[in-house]
Amino acid sequence: MRCVTVLGSTGSIGESTLDVLARHPARFRAYALVAHTRADKMLEQVRAHRPDVAVMVDASAAQTLERAVRAEGLPTRVASGAEAACEVAAHRACDTVMAAIVGAAGLQPTLAAAQAGKRVLLANKEALVMAGPVFMAAVAEGGAELLPIDSEHNAIFQSLPRSFARGALEASGVTRLLLTASGGPFRATPLAQLAGITPEQAVAHPNWVMGRKISVDSATMMNKGLEVIEAHWLFGVAAEQIEVVIHPQSVIHSLVAYADGSVIAQLGNPDMRTPIAYALDYPERIAAGVTPLDLFKTAQLSFEKPDLARFPCLRLAYEALKAGENATAVLNAANEVAVQAFLDRQLPYMRIADVVEKTLERVPRSPLTSLAQVLATDAAAREMAGSLL
Repeated sequence: MRCVTVLGSTGSIGESTLDVLARHPARFRAYALVAHTRADKMLEQVRAHRPDVAVMVDASAAQTLERAVRAEGLPTRVASGAEAACEVAAHRACDTVMAAIVGAAGLQPTLAAAQAGKRVLLANKEALVMAGPVFMAAVAEGGAELLPIDSEHNAIFQSLPRSFARGALEASGVTRLLLTASGGPFRATPLAQLAGITPEQAVAHPNWVMGRKISVDSATMMNKGLEVIEAHWLFGVAAEQIEVVIHPQSVIHSLVAYADGSVIAQLGNPDMRTPIAYALDYPERIAAGVTPLDLFKTAQLSFEKPDLARFPCLRLAYEALKAGENATAVLNAANEVAVQAFLDRQLPYMRIADVVEKTLERVPRSPLTSLAQVLATDAAAREMAGSLL
């Protein structure tokens, strides 16, 4: 039986993970659940899954949860703070960690899991975007098993040969990795109308149910740019070997092109429980509760090249990856600040990319060899981006 810590249990990935765990009680149990402020949702999860530990990063939320847990006589221990999140990610009682805390906040507990040699199911792309060299060094030194959860990277992982070794595309007969993107809600919106886009419009993704921040990233295609960076670190490939393809139906989740001219794709309905289940019990396959793909109902699959005039954030991500050093950490921090400002109605939609680009220009390049350097870059970029709002 695998004992699982779920970082970000009250988010959409966390809830999907718990759904898969509950379908296989003989295979998995929840050791610890971690969330930020949603004590009410965490209480529901504690009732349903009876984890050993429930961590609320926010101290006030932890107090609220602890009172409720005690009142109901539930056996779960309640803890609070970022240090507690790191502790349950690295604890010896847990062998698998779902890393699903969105944004920079998820970096430290995910890093702790890698250093402790866990099977890390990586849904927090910022761990690689912010701290690629530091995180991959921790994976190697801790002997961790790193499995991707983003549907695109999981699809690539499924489509690669079992003999594939990170950084050895040519030796495996692979020529390119193709990341698919839905194009978001504004794929066909006239450019002149983008200036008036509201947060409500931006979070209404046509195919996937996601959080507000990641939905905006999907609309700007920054999400796909971050995935390009993530693919670089996961598979050890150059930016030039990663191609983004707009595929509005979101049925093909990504593809791998081979030297013999063939292309292998992974298909399925857009439901995150598929990659979660695949990674939880890899290399076996288990039921995930996902509706089987009906090819006759799907009927048509279409593909487009991304328009970088419409999606400048995608261009900026490629440029940051090629620039190296701390550029992708700057990109991520500036984007988080700009997207939050947009959601708070303090920044127009079309200025998100502008803030990111100017931050990249103004924060100096420097190497990243430690977590302290990562966090310093993140803080400097956030300060710069805030000054540009």
